[in-house]
Amino acid sequence: MSTIGAYFRLARVGWVLVREGVISALPSEGLPPMLVFAQSAAGLLARKRAMRERRSDRLSKAVARLGPSYVKIGQFLATRPDVVGAEIAEDLSGLQDRMDFFPTEAAKISIRESLGRPVGELYASFDEPIAAASIAQVHLGEVETGQGRRKVAIKVIRPGVRRRFAADLEAMYIVSRLQERFLPHMRRLKPVEVTRTLEQTTKVEMDLRLEAAALSELAENTKNDPGFRVPAVDWERTGRDVVTMEWIDGIKMSDVEALKAAGYDLNALADTLIQSFLRHTLRDGFFHADMHPGNLFVDESSMIVAVDLGIAGRLGKKERRFLAEILYGFITRDYLRVAEVHFEAGYVPSHHNVASFAQAIRAIGEPIHGQPAETISMGRLLTLLFEVTELFDMATRPELVMLQKTMVVVEGVARMLNPQFNMWKASEPVVSGWIRDNLGPKRIVTDLKDGLHAAIRLAEAIPEIAVKTEKFHTELMAMSENGLRLDQETTDAIGRAEARHGRLDRLALWVIAASLVYIAVQIR
Repeated sequence: MSTIGAYFRLARVGWVLVREGVISALPSEGLPPMLVFAQSAAGLLARKRAMRERRSDRLSKAVARLGPSYVKIGQFLATRPDVVGAEIAEDLSGLQDRMDFFPTEAAKISIRESLGRPVGELYASFDEPIAAASIAQVHLGEVETGQGRRKVAIKVIRPGVRRRFAADLEAMYIVSRLQERFLPHMRRLKPVEVTRTLEQTTKVEMDLRLEAAALSELAENTKNDPGFRVPAVDWERTGRDVVTMEWIDGIKMSDVEALKAAGYDLNALADTLIQSFLRHTLRDGFFHADMHPGNLFVDESSMIVAVDLGIAGRLGKKERRFLAEILYGFITRDYLRVAEVHFEAGYVPSHHNVASFAQAIRAIGEPIHGQPAETISMGRLLTLLFEVTELFDMATRPELVMLQKTMVVVEGVARMLNPQFNMWKASEPVVSGWIRDNLGPKRIVTDLKDGLHAAIRLAEAIPEIAVKTEKFHTELMAMSENGLRLDQETTDAIGRAEARHGRLDRLALWVIAASLVYIAVQIR
């Protein structure tokens, strides 16, 4: 029954996209003639008002009609230009995550159920909501401390959002499986895996204990960093559906005029922002992945305070080394080294030619070296790099795409503060320091140390490996003598799966037919 509901929800999504003129505004280049015809027909069904609007406005209105979970889906896809294309990703990046408030009483019920205590016991005051997004809303409150009352920000999960998102996600799984089945060229982008990543990312974001843990980890990583911090978490008043944190009195970075009026050094703030982000990325492998100007404040001590850590990115040691080496390779114009790093990391299949790949890298790097330093964007560089790697069958690397998208946003904020911002000059102290410590002689010592730890763990596991190997050998010999046998339960399960697959195909056809009838009635 849930699958039937997913097909109907999918039909509704399609109808909304058609009526808001989104389908007719999508790029048609490279589409089969049948789909081009269908797209033209969709334009006839769109609202006349919608056809006069920009595509980004059409997308925003369609997503607003579809509900909160589609806002979150759209924001996620905005971080994946490799999946939806650069133009659509740009349109989706403008989606406003501002939703209607839900009742304060509902928020109080969620807090009581999550923390096991009434709001009156937890907070000295609990005000009406001041901001609402697709997943949660924020209230201003106060708590009693030994030094008197202290203001706090209280973030509460939107009631029913998990159930709604799970239902909408099922429709997305259907679309991604259809893509893999009927569009072979899309398989390289792994649409099912992308949907699974969306599911995992949003599950994490909907458990506010994990956001609190991310804030705590970032606070620990940055405790000695100059000019950057995150709000402190009140763990006593934090649970699955609520997180309580320090209230930040400051000016949003989106309000440049207010920052100027307050006398802040905007050039220094831009440098601090980029250097902080690169430290988090290269040094810690853990970064705030939603650093738009609305999530960044400047407090009275000129510290940048980053809030709303629902989305975070992680890079392993290999990915960090990869990032540093390609940046260093572009700076020194060593394009062959940049190409070799891609092959060493296993990102480009080995059957391709390294020299040919280096030639493609050169096509990106040489034009950049002819530009003034303040106009060169590191995020744009990575965007061009990923576009070229598509020609060489580089599989999608979600963590690198998230990094590239976040870097574009952070660079945009820095240039908003300082239009003449020199990305390379600002980042040089952090990047060169990391390269010196991790790609020079110190790297050999670190690698030897890591290798020794790995060898010790392997030695500890040898007895268990030996037992498993012996068991596997025995089972393999039995199979070679007696043949591979399937028990009755396994064969019955295969039969049920095949029958269910056939029924679902027929059911899909009936749902599509019913949807067409519904659309025809609506048009009349």
